[in-house]
Amino acid sequence: MTMPMDPRRRRKPGPPDGEPIVFGADEQSAVPVELDVFTRLAEGVLRSEGVRGHSELALYFIDEPTIAELNERFLGGAGPTDVLAFPIDDDIADVGRSPDAGSTGPDRPPVELTDVPLLLGDVLICPSVAARNAAEHGKALRDELALLVVHGTLHILGMDHADADETAVMQAKEQELLAEHFS
Repeated sequence: MTMPMDPRRRRKPGPPDGEPIVFGADEQSAVPVELDVFTRLAEGVLRSEGVRGHSELALYFIDEPTIAELNERFLGGAGPTDVLAFPIDDDIADVGRSPDAGSTGPDRPPVELTDVPLLLGDVLICPSVAARNAAEHGKALRDELALLVVHGTLHILGMDHADADETAVMQAKEQELLAEHFS
């Protein structure tokens, strides 16, 4: 089994100081979500997977129409899904004056790219789809949501499950991280 190349090696580094931060938002009302629990879980996964320095991940809990539209628009999927991950793999753009991205101007010092946090990406989870999946698999919803948080975060970090070997590696990593960071 081969692991995919570590995407953190391809990105420009963020500031050397600081810790990964997860911004969490619950933008749906169908299913209660323990937002603080799941943002801490994602932060733990980032630290365990070697993310260092000031970096940011966004974790959104969204409704079915929104995730269905994103699934269709970006992945060509039909209908709602339980989790989507959108990594930010691009280099940090040069910072300049808005809106033309020109010079920083005489009144501002140049921006050091090491002062800009490393933006990792967005994980979007649909709790109502997760609730159906949990019932179908005889699992607690809380456990299903935790699995989706870990799964989406690992996708942000470059893991995939496109073939059987990758699937086995990713599932083992998910279980390891859940045991370490979720109770």
